[in-house]
Amino acid sequence: MAKKSTNVRLLNLVFGLSERLAPPVGTALLNRIWFRIPAVPEKARRPRGELPAPTPFEVGTLRGQSYGEGPAVYLVHGWGGWGLQLAAYIQPLVDQGFRVITYDAPSHGDSGPGPEGSSSSTLLEIADALTAVIAAQGPAYGVIAHSAGATATALALRDGLEVERLVFVAAATDFAVTLDQMQAVLGFGRRIRRGFERRFEARFGPMSSFRMVAIVAEIAAGRALPPMLLIHDRSDAETPYQGSADLVGDWPGARLETSEGLGHRRVLRDPDLVKQAVGFLAERAPGGGAGGGREMMWE
Repeated sequence: MAKKSTNVRLLNLVFGLSERLAPPVGTALLNRIWFRIPAVPEKARRPRGELPAPTPFEVGTLRGQSYGEGPAVYLVHGWGGWGLQLAAYIQPLVDQGFRVITYDAPSHGDSGPGPEGSSSSTLLEIADALTAVIAAQGPAYGVIAHSAGATATALALRDGLEVERLVFVAAATDFAVTLDQMQAVLGFGRRIRRGFERRFEARFGPMSSFRMVAIVAEIAAGRALPPMLLIHDRSDAETPYQGSADLVGDWPGARLETSEGLGHRRVLRDPDLVKQAVGFLAERAPGGGAGGGREMMWE
């Protein structure tokens, strides 16, 4: 087993003392960690391989690029990610006649901070960012979303966003699981956890309302759910595979593609899975898209 880092050992000590002597201090620290965006060096954010010529754009403090022409497919990264983390999808989608739009969420990558301030964000803020980019760049035929980006996309759909087809990769479906994982690593106890949950609920409502099953039920109560492809690796240690397996049952007509040994991030670059996602989006592509099928009006 790998040794814990110095930072984690220090946090274990702080949380252990806080749990016994000053739970509100531990609660405030956990709250800060929960909403903080991890920094990713610019070098690590460079895409692998060649990409088509981009057209840069800005929407407020958000920065992004578009590629190609045709029905718009938006790429939505997860917590601590960046737009070009999904770069493996760009050229195949452009080759199939799609316009691909990618961007960095607030406080991520090259984008500036949102309402939460520098280095912090929330799922609601990330959902609002997707809605703002689509409003500026044009209607979404499809969205490919990774991890917490899938949850943010679902929240945007709940709030009225219209999308024809969805691909969720390694979707985060239950943040109580994330909190369990953090508790195991950081070593805080039930007093700090309960304090954090009360603080979260006072601001956003119960954490259970951010479970994918709850969000999907709200969407389905108002309109039909769009076709969905789920992609998840069984060995994903960050967002459990079972969440996507369960979501298939809650989303009529959804399909699940499973991989082995790719984990949470390499699943984004697997050529076969990329091909599956692009093929799914092209099945009923509007207008002159490769998939043919039903015609749609795009402004």
